[in-house]
Amino acid sequence: MGEIKHLVVVKFKEGVAIEEIIKGMEKLVSEVDLVKSFEWGQDTEGPEMLTQGFTHSFSMTFDKKEDYAAFQSHPNHVEYSATFSAAIEKIAVLCFPYVRVKPAA
Repeated sequence: MGEIKHLVVVKFKEGVAIEEIIKGMEKLVSEVDLVKSFEWGQDTEGPEMLTQGFTHSFSMTFDKKEDYAAFQSHPNHVEYSATFSAAIEKIAVLCFPYVRVKPAA
């Protein structure tokens, strides 16, 4: 099995300081070498009926599933998860081996 993608899609609670949550996530992934890459984005184009209220996505890549498992129990992740979870109204999470069809240029 190859690289693992961890995809999180959320809707934050009303009044949450989203910028602070994102800064915390960026700090977390910069401190944990198990994370190979990290991307995030905010929906700007999706019709409400398709986004189902979700507003932000976060994607991390790991070299292998063991690295993802180690990340889940990493003390920095465990600590940050409490802050992140408290800010979320709605969440969907997928973890999967992925196939890169078109590599970055």
